[in-house]
Amino acid sequence: MTASDWSLRLARPEDAEHFPEVEEDAARLFADEPSLAGIAMPPSRSAAEYRAIIAQRQSLTVTFDRDVIGFAAARPAGHELHLHELSLARAFQRRGIGSTLLRALKIDAANAAFAAITLQTFRDIAWNAPFYAGHGFTVVEDVANYPRLSAGQEAAIATGLPGERRCAMICPLDR
Repeated sequence: MTASDWSLRLARPEDAEHFPEVEEDAARLFADEPSLAGIAMPPSRSAAEYRAIIAQRQSLTVTFDRDVIGFAAARPAGHELHLHELSLARAFQRRGIGSTLLRALKIDAANAAFAAITLQTFRDIAWNAPFYAGHGFTVVEDVANYPRLSAGQEAAIATGLPGERRCAMICPLDR
C-alpha cells in the first residue's frame, strides 16, 4: 500500500458513525498487552460524542477506498487543542499512516493559531507515550499546574485505569 491508496481529510459529521468501530478495533491491541492483563479499558466514545467533537472542526479522518480507517478526534481547549483519540484500524497500522495523521493534526493546529496540542495516554505502552514523544510531545510532570489535564487524569483513574501508568503530554506548536 502506498500513500496514494489512502487519503486524509477534515472529519465530517457522518464519519462519527465509524469512529467507535475503528477505536474498538485499534483498542484490541490493549487486550494483547500482557502488562494490562486484568485492567478493564473504558468503552469507546459513542458516535454522538464523536459528532460533538467533529463539530468543533479540528478532527481529521483517514479513508481507504472510501472506508474510514483512522481518525484524530480533537477539539479546542482554550489556546490548546486537546487530542481525545487517535486511532487507526489494526490492518493499516505500522505503515506510517498514524504518524502522518499526527503531523497533519499538528500543522492544522498551528495554522489555526493553537499554542500546543495536549493529550492523555499510557506512559509505558510503545504505541502511546513513546510514539507521541517521537513526535515532539513531552510528559507534563506537574499535572497539578494544568487543571484541565489534572481533571482528565482523575477521570481516567475513576474509570479504573492505573494512575501511575497514565500521563498527560503536551506538544508546543510553532506559530
